[in-house]
Amino acid sequence: MEIPTETLERLKDKAREIRRHIITMVGAAGSGHPGGSLSAADIVTALYFAEMRIDPERPDWPERDRFVLSKGHAAPVLYAALAERGYFPTADLNSLRQLGSHLQGHPDMRKVPGVEMSTGSLGQGLSAANGMALAGKLDGRDYRVFVMLGDGEIQEGQVWEAAMAAAHYKLHRVIAFLDYNGLQIDGPIAEIMSPGSVADKWRAFGWEVQEIDGHDMAAILTAISRAGAVRDKPSMIVAHTVKGKGCSFMENQVGWHGAAPKPEQVEQALRELAPGSC
Repeated sequence: MEIPTETLERLKDKAREIRRHIITMVGAAGSGHPGGSLSAADIVTALYFAEMRIDPERPDWPERDRFVLSKGHAAPVLYAALAERGYFPTADLNSLRQLGSHLQGHPDMRKVPGVEMSTGSLGQGLSAANGMALAGKLDGRDYRVFVMLGDGEIQEGQVWEAAMAAAHYKLHRVIAFLDYNGLQIDGPIAEIMSPGSVADKWRAFGWEVQEIDGHDMAAILTAISRAGAVRDKPSMIVAHTVKGKGCSFMENQVGWHGAAPKPEQVEQALRELAPGSC
């Protein structure tokens, strides 16, 4: 799949801006989850700025593609993408987690335009995505349902029940990403509850599986295109990522799962994420 260089550069610039928003809003809030938001930024950017059929002026448009952030604690990356895409003003981002703000610590579909599912209780997003895909199948609509799971999240049993259901009903419109950064709140996933070979597991559950570098924009777009060509099963894209990607002091550090940067750290991160810096 040949992707124009200018497209890739535009998306890389947008992903950098998304990361800057994440750092700024979590720093302003004094709480939040920067590590897993930063690891997911390239994938979310590819979806919202290249792939998904959406209309910010009509967030309830029946034919829109859907995105479910199953790892709802990574709300900053979703909020940043929605704001940059025009669902609400970017100025709202610095109200993250503030009393009365519509941008709470986990996404609320009743308050935030563009949020398809209220998430935060881990393990439930894929089930919701299946329901959306089944509804589209019954209604004769061809929208796609994208869902992002965390690698720690797949320790939840409900994920695998949903995986079986999606394969049983041949929900080829479900395209899932696994943000596989190797760390969860308590430490490395291999030590907390090792999932073993995740690619083999998803294949055994009847899914089409690809493994990619989750920070390679061309690889992300190519994987989505290939998943879209599958017609008899759901697709899982195992995206190998770096927790805290883009901020040197956060990368691969489990402590940044749910900690906010101090003002001087915000300044350092924004310098590292300045245009032309990476």
